[in-house]
Amino acid sequence: MKRLLLPLLAAIPHLCQGQGIVSFADSIRQQYKVPELAFAVVSSDSVLECHVLGVKRANSTYAAQPGDRFHIGSNTKAITAFIAALLVKEQKIRWNSTILTIFPELRWRTRYVYDTVTLANLLTFRGRLQGYSYNSETPSFKDLHGDYAAQRIQLAANFLTQAPMKPDENGLTPSNVDYIIAGLMLEKASRKPYKTLVQELGARLGINFYFDYPNLKDTTQPWGHNADLQPLPPAESYKMNWLLAAGNINVSLEEYTRFVRMLLTGLKGKSDLLPKKTFEQLLFGMPQFSYGWFNPLQLPQHHVAYNEGNAGAFITRVHIIKEADRGYVIFTNAASSATKEAVDVLLKELSRRYGE
Repeated sequence: MKRLLLPLLAAIPHLCQGQGIVSFADSIRQQYKVPELAFAVVSSDSVLECHVLGVKRANSTYAAQPGDRFHIGSNTKAITAFIAALLVKEQKIRWNSTILTIFPELRWRTRYVYDTVTLANLLTFRGRLQGYSYNSETPSFKDLHGDYAAQRIQLAANFLTQAPMKPDENGLTPSNVDYIIAGLMLEKASRKPYKTLVQELGARLGINFYFDYPNLKDTTQPWGHNADLQPLPPAESYKMNWLLAAGNINVSLEEYTRFVRMLLTGLKGKSDLLPKKTFEQLLFGMPQFSYGWFNPLQLPQHHVAYNEGNAGAFITRVHIIKEADRGYVIFTNAASSATKEAVDVLLKELSRRYGE
């Protein structure tokens, strides 16, 4: 597949950089059979590229449009961590607040190994809780009761009874449960539902954050496609509602660029929301995975933070490069292995053209 792309890369004209990158991106989209692909390149003070290509549903004529919404999966984690930073600034919670400080009622069923786990530990994948994702078989919906908020508490309590995860070679214990519990802590500390916290952040940034797959509330929005590129009809997922703070936001590309630009502005010390040191803490404060952002080993003058969302129907990738003052955002509405490769190829070309 990669060898086939070499003549394609050589054939793309560079007479006009803007038109050239759109042609290249659409060639990649077609080559890898991605129904809809959206991408943006931003700096702290401008949007250099922002395009939406393809169709909202495979084998249809529903053309992609500006404003189309994409499920961003684990890119939600950066939004959760940013909300946490705002609440810390407002002194409604502390980074070193422990799970049992916020939920003392869970003491009776919590293993002692989790007694000292803090909000910061949870947001940086150092909570040691066992993993849970969209494809986990247990627990199932029938195992829990009440509304989704009550079910998330029961889910958290269940994982607090389990043996801890063994850290990987980087000292991380990546688990969506960390973010489920962090989201619960933010809700209790603020006395607001997580969705309200997200929508309030959106109001401050001029972003309409919604939840679940976009076609659940509006069938004219993009449909997600599974690993076999089959479109998924509208359906509510209890698992995504359990994983709310870990990965269940949908947003348009155009509006999401405002979040990325805000982060780049903050890294320059020009944000009114948080001080520069907090932005640096969020993206680069911990090695390998900071607050919602992966950051592989950094060179002294080259800091890259990224994350990828994939809840089984959309793949989204976001990269932020501090020294280049660049943010790259790629949204797709498919979750095939070919889609992931298409994202890799496009990101590489964007970085080559605009800075890495």
